[in-house]
Amino acid sequence: MRASQKDFESALRQVKLWKKDPGNEVKLKLYALYKQATEGPCNLPKPGMMDLVNKAKWDAWSALGSLPKETARENYVDLVSSLSAASEPPSPAKPAADGEQAGGDLVVTSENHITTITFNRPAKKNAITTQMYRDIMLALQAASKDDSVLTVLTGNGDYYCSGNDLTNFTDIPPGGPEEKARTNAVLLREFVDYFIDFPKPLVAVVNGPAVGISVTILGLFDLVYASDRATFHTPFSPLGLSPEGCSSYTFPKMMGPSKAAEMLIFGRKLTAQEACAQGLVTEVFPDSTLQKEVWTRLRAYTKLPPNAVRTSREVMRSKGRERLHAVNAEECEALRQRWLSEECASAVLRFMSRKAKL
Repeated sequence: MRASQKDFESALRQVKLWKKDPGNEVKLKLYALYKQATEGPCNLPKPGMMDLVNKAKWDAWSALGSLPKETARENYVDLVSSLSAASEPPSPAKPAADGEQAGGDLVVTSENHITTITFNRPAKKNAITTQMYRDIMLALQAASKDDSVLTVLTGNGDYYCSGNDLTNFTDIPPGGPEEKARTNAVLLREFVDYFIDFPKPLVAVVNGPAVGISVTILGLFDLVYASDRATFHTPFSPLGLSPEGCSSYTFPKMMGPSKAAEMLIFGRKLTAQEACAQGLVTEVFPDSTLQKEVWTRLRAYTKLPPNAVRTSREVMRSKGRERLHAVNAEECEALRQRWLSEECASAVLRFMSRKAKL
């Protein structure tokens, strides 16, 4: 059945009324079909390699080739109809339980001489946004000066942290890709420096899968306790990237060059037990008892003389601090160059496309 102009306009109104995000791949299809239906084949110059959003739109529109306007309009109406039929009203938000802190992508609490920094984006697998990088640095700065003995990082929900939110790389400033890459490199270097210089014991309670930056900085922690459900993944090469978080230095020291290469170069995902055997994880606990066992142990650690704890840690850490800062600077410069490469831009676009299908 041929789609009339009235059908097409009705579909456009329906799209504007949608409350639920249809996903990146569907958005691109809708965009491409709309442009094809109203303007015909793609007539725009190809965007730059780091302008990821507009490049994805251009690719989707160009892929339609010489598809007639009428056919594009029919396909647009059909796609909107199928999505509308499949959609369901959103469930009401579940209220927070008594004593539970709700809201905010990062939750910071201090209790029993333990400061806890919690990734709090469970719906996004605790992916780290640009603002979260800044908030974590502020939290670490405050924790370094409070009366806590330990500082703990953990995640809310099924994931510990899925690494960078890839939208961090899609907002291109007036200075273009070069400015974006430079700004991101400065932010990352400052972020990792905070962990290198932190004066108190750092503990990671890895409650689920960990990816990217949330894995690489673990080499800067003093204790890493993991659920048996946790995994550790650093997929740099598939994304056209290179290691960060001083992992190019800390991982070979912990697990040996070949095992580190498997993770950092070839993207091998480790189970919690494998990560423990290779020195990345201190101890693995059954998921059902992780919280009880770990927090009981951590509270016991806070009873130790705090000045002795800090002094012992400083003796252990001070010798390698200058080297870590140098490694961090080198890694961030390498990443700045990778972010500007066509290889990286293409790999990230492929990843985002696959993610949209999940």
